Order: sequence, then structure tokens, then C-alpha cells
Amino acid sequence: MVLAGSHPGHDGAVTEASAATPEPAGPPTPDTVLALVEAHVLSVLGQDSGRAGVTFLGVQRIDVLRFGPDGADLYRYVTVGLSREPMTPPSAVAVDPLGPRAELVLSLRGQHDSVLRGLATLAAAPSVEGVVITPGVTLDLGAPLWPGARATGVLVAEPGGLVAALSLEGASDVAFLPVLPLLPEEAAFKRIHGADALQERWLHAGTDLRNPHRRPVGLR
Repeated sequence: MVLAGSHPGHDGAVTEASAATPEPAGPPTPDTVLALVEAHVLSVLGQDSGRAGVTFLGVQRIDVLRFGPDGADLYRYVTVGLSREPMTPPSAVAVDPLGPRAELVLSLRGQHDSVLRGLATLAAAPSVEGVVITPGVTLDLGAPLWPGARATGVLVAEPGGLVAALSLEGASDVAFLPVLPLLPEEAAFKRIHGADALQERWLHAGTDLRNPHRRPVGLR
């Protein structure tokens, strides 16, 4: 008699069958990643109030979802598309499936839907220029972020404050990186003194970085 889950050995003795080792999960497909990213963002911020897709030559579409307004007239603009593939520096021989993945989050007081294209352009930088977007990095459009804005770039801040990272099986987590509009004087200060020094000035001055009409913080 052979017990279930066991098998007879060569000498007729009953031995336990070894459990099959599961194959490690491979990286998720790009479509799966983006579906999970969108579902995660919606679970945190609720249903979006609008969205647009921006396509660039040679680059997959970047969607930007708008959330809000909330009670404080805040709007959140979140990219969905940057995390499709892990970010890879130009010097890399091949794409690392465990490389960093991210999406960008911009918060503004009042509705500024004209920022959608600029934000999508920044999110396309890893595909177009081989930029790896991490906290402390400056991204610059070379043009106003929205019509009439003095800010032409953003400072990438630490993630986790608004939307927590999304864990993926077989790939690195997707970080949701806040981007802070950067005025020309502040960009120059940051180049010399670094991101931490600039953020200390903002904190000391109580700067509302979500105010699209704010003045530059005192830098002397």
C-alpha cells in the first residue's frame, strides 16, 4: 500500500515525495504594470475627474490623470506610463527588470489642465534621454510648465507622502514621486547648494509649493 503524497523507494520502503519547487515569477508585462498602477492610484485618490494621453515620437503613450478639486481647491495630476518599463541609464548594456520604476505626482491649487503635456514630457525623459528620475533630481522643460508660469522645471521630492509605493511581484516597487515647481532663481540656487538646502529654505519660509502664483523664496 502506498500512502498519498509518498512513493516507494528502490528497496520497497515508503518515502515522502519531494514537493516541486515553484518557478520564480518573471517580471510583469507593461500592460499589467500600468493596470496595477492605475488601480492603486484610484484606490488612494478616488475616481479621477479627467485624463488625457500624450504621445511622443518613438515613445509609448503617457497618460495623465487629474484628481480634484478637494475642499482646499487642490488638484493632483498623476502620470501613468513612466513605470511601464524600469528606468535604465544610457550606459547600461541591457534593461534591468529590477531597475527603478516611478510615476510623477504634481499638486496645484486651482485647475491647470494645460500642465498635462508638460508633465507627460517630463515623464518621458527616461525613454527619450535615458534619465533615471530619483529624489533630488531637477527636470527642466525649457518652457513654462503652464501658460503664464515662471516655473520651467521641477524638483523631484521624496516619495510616500501622498501615494505609497506599489509593490510588484517580479519587479521593483513603483514609487510615486512628488514634483515641485521650481522657479528660475531656485533652480540656480539648487545647482550651487543642492536640493536639501533649497528645501530647508522652503520649509523655513513656510512656502506653499502648490500655489501656482507664488513668489520665489528668499535665497540670500
